[in-house]
Amino acid sequence: MGEAVLELQGVCRHYLEGDARLDILIDAELTLRAGETVALIAPSGAGKSTLLHIAGLLERPDAGEVKIEGAETSTMSDDARTRLRRLSVGFVYQFHHLLPEFTALENVMLPQMVAGLSKKDAATRAQELLEYLRLGGRAAHRPGELSGGEQQRVAIARAVANGPALLLADEPTGNLDPRTAEHVFATLMALAGASGLSALVATHNLELAQQFHRRVTLHDGRVVELE
Repeated sequence: MGEAVLELQGVCRHYLEGDARLDILIDAELTLRAGETVALIAPSGAGKSTLLHIAGLLERPDAGEVKIEGAETSTMSDDARTRLRRLSVGFVYQFHHLLPEFTALENVMLPQMVAGLSKKDAATRAQELLEYLRLGGRAAHRPGELSGGEQQRVAIARAVANGPALLLADEPTGNLDPRTAEHVFATLMALAGASGLSALVATHNLELAQQFHRRVTLHDGRVVELE
């Protein structure tokens, strides 16, 4: 594996519920290297989404450091964190969150145009990604005209459109039937292998998790390696 793409060092996160303090992450440590895929397997409420939000700079930890491609983010301004997240991190959620009024192609173009790419170049890149994900013939269709698996593959294309080093996915196949889930996972793994992308994917599917390089869980707020 290559250089570290994501490093969580001593990350802590807690929430207050009335007078009670709920510790979600306690000195969490995790490193993902270039091209490495890691499955995050833990029960609901264990803190998977919190870990992903912190790793993706959507949420600040109460203590500890998050490094993205070697850059320390704890002292960054919100604008600098947003810029780093936009260029280096892609997200896929359980619900695809595609914009219903836009076509599949346009949904994949949008993040590229936000990042400053021309409309023409964004369209070319989006079409290439959709072709790779076997959706080239569906590029002009809106989300409502696509199956659940197709919508999630468009969401994956959108997440990697800007060529991020890190992909974070939160139960990306949670709403799909087993066969479709397997196909979406295979697509995700092929994309990671072809592009050298690092991926941290939260999932309940133990069978699919076996396809990843490593598997980790959360126990008492800490990241623990699984066999």
